[in-house]
Amino acid sequence: MKVPNPPFLDHLGARIAQLDEGGEVVLDLRPEYCNTRGVAHGGVLMTLLDVCMARAARARCRQDGQEDHGAATIEMNTTFIRSGSGPSLTARGTCFDRTATLAFCEGEVRDHAGRLIAKGSATFKFVRARASGA
Repeated sequence: MKVPNPPFLDHLGARIAQLDEGGEVVLDLRPEYCNTRGVAHGGVLMTLLDVCMARAARARCRQDGQEDHGAATIEMNTTFIRSGSGPSLTARGTCFDRTATLAFCEGEVRDHAGRLIAKGSATFKFVRARASGA
């Protein structure tokens, strides 16, 4: 099943590689994604982490034979290790455990040279499809 890209990520121009265990998100770092010091804005890094970890949660759901209706972020913790600079940043998430309704994930953002920029952990709630007209 191909999971659609979030519209916000499409707006940023990020690329998602669909992987069995989740997804890898690559973003070319443009000037408008940077802070006043010229490095990746923390919100951009958190967006990459959120998406890659949610992808990992949804992949785990599918691997366990359940329908994938989506995952909503319940909480997220981010640690910024060093400044992120271009030309691109890559985020990758893993789901290390899950229950019937929750997924527990970790993610990393690395720069083009493979240096660790930020780490995150998050809890996601699996969501069900909305009823027609809801």
